[in-house]
Amino acid sequence: MNEFLSFALTYLPYLLQGALVTVEIAVIGVIFGSILGLLVGLGRVSKNPLLSQLSKFFIWVIRGTPLLLQLFVIHFAIPSVFSSLTMPPFVSACIALSINAAAYIAEIARGAIQSIDKGQMEAARSLGLSSSQSMRRVIIPQAFRRMLPPLGNEFIALIKESSLVSTIALYDLLRTGQQIISSTYRYMEIFFLVGLIYLLLTTVMSFIIGKIEKKVGAYE
Repeated sequence: MNEFLSFALTYLPYLLQGALVTVEIAVIGVIFGSILGLLVGLGRVSKNPLLSQLSKFFIWVIRGTPLLLQLFVIHFAIPSVFSSLTMPPFVSACIALSINAAAYIAEIARGAIQSIDKGQMEAARSLGLSSSQSMRRVIIPQAFRRMLPPLGNEFIALIKESSLVSTIALYDLLRTGQQIISSTYRYMEIFFLVGLIYLLLTTVMSFIIGKIEKKVGAYE
C-alpha cells in the first residue's frame, strides 16, 4: 500500500495536468456545441424547408457516424487535401467535439423549443413582435432554461468521449496515463488512477447537474 501511495503521489500531478486538458476540451466542446446546436435546432423548427432539411441532414450525418471517424477526418483527412488547414491536436479535438456535440444539442434545443406553449408565441405576436423577435425574446430564453439539465448530461458524455483525442497525440488524461505506462509498465496502477479521476470528474458534474435541475424545476 505504501508503495502504491508513493507511486501515485509521484505521477498524480502529471495525470491532473492531463485531466485539465480533458476538462478544457469538454468545456470548449459544450460551449461551441451549444451555440452551433442552438442554430441547427432553430433550423430544424424553421418553416423554411431548405433550412429545415439542411439541419436535419447535418444531425443525421454527425449522429450516424463515430466521433473517432469525425476526429480523424478533421485532423488527418482534411489537412491531407488542404495543407493550409493543418491544425494542432488541441484545435482539432475542440472542433470535432463541438461539431459532434452540436448534433445532439440541436435535438435538445428542438425539443425544448417545441415544449414551450404555442400560446407564448401568439401572445408575443399580439404585442407587435415579429416571429424572429418573439423567438429571440420570449421562446429561446424559456427553452434555454429547459435545456440546462440535458446540456449538463452532454458535458458529462463529452468528458468520457474526449478520451478518443488520445488517438491524435493530444495529451489528455488517458494519453498522459498511456505515456506514463510506457516508461513504468505499471498498467494496473495507472489505469486505476485514470479511471478514478474520470469517475471523480463525472460525479462532481452529476452533483452540479442535480442542483441545476432542482433550481430549474423551482421556476417551472
